[in-house]
Amino acid sequence: MRGMIRRSLRLELVAIMGIAMAVPAVALASENGPGVTTQTTLTAEMHDQAGRTTATLAVAVAGEDRLPATGAVAISDKGRPLAGAALNAQGQATLNLALPAGDHSLSATYAGDAIHRASVSSSFHAQAQATTTPDFQIAVNPATLSLTPGQSGTITASITPENSSALTAPMFITLSCSGLPDQASCVFNPENIEIQPNAATPITSSMVVETQQAEGLLSRPGSNGVALCIMLPGALGLGGLAFSLRRRLWLQRLSLLALVALVATLGATACNARYNYYNHGPPPNPATPAGTYTIDVIAQSSNGVTATTHFTTLALTVQ
Repeated sequence: MRGMIRRSLRLELVAIMGIAMAVPAVALASENGPGVTTQTTLTAEMHDQAGRTTATLAVAVAGEDRLPATGAVAISDKGRPLAGAALNAQGQATLNLALPAGDHSLSATYAGDAIHRASVSSSFHAQAQATTTPDFQIAVNPATLSLTPGQSGTITASITPENSSALTAPMFITLSCSGLPDQASCVFNPENIEIQPNAATPITSSMVVETQQAEGLLSRPGSNGVALCIMLPGALGLGGLAFSLRRRLWLQRLSLLALVALVATLGATACNARYNYYNHGPPPNPATPAGTYTIDVIAQSSNGVTATTHFTTLALTVQ
């Protein structure tokens, strides 16, 4: 009896120790999460020209599995989002940014994908020179956006004035975007921004990116009607010519007349494009194709003589 009690106590002790050892392991697995560890690196080249400082940034994301990472990266300056870009097939991206005067601490953040974990690069410190003419900088927040077809997302585009004390009249800036995938669009509210003399605070505009969901099936019953409208008269014409080849002339003329009447009838009914539109409606719209895209967000100002254009980039992922 005592042996059975001792054995039971030993089993309970082993079970308790097993649970105690399993809890930290589960917590560690939960903290690390699934996926392959990645390393994000950021290198930059600074260029000073005409009172402006631009940075050419090169980002590379490498996984421990030695497979190229996919998805998007975001560039931030002291934690403030500036731009985003899609990684290419080699897991790399290149961005060109105009930097306002002062100290900067740039870093790249990889958002991760279905296989690879997210990671952040080391900071790159830079000093930008001050401009002597009125200018501005554009940035987007957030710098990456993920949507499914049919969804829309809102981005905040910020215009920061530079040396606005040199303005003698308001500066008007127009916002636009380019590089969107098919069946996608962007709208700014407001589209035009005004910078007053001595303005110092950033001016924002809401950028709404819209994608499209597939409407109905890409192929409908009767979608081969155009082919039938071409093949049917041809087949009947060949059959009629073969039938009347060695017959009288009036029969050949009658066959030709019947063929013309058939073509005219088909053209006035189901084989007519307008008839098909009114009775079957317009063709279905395809969905925005899946992928990760780099969208240019453009800000342009003109004084009537010269135009000043600055842009940043947004990484759009359509799932």
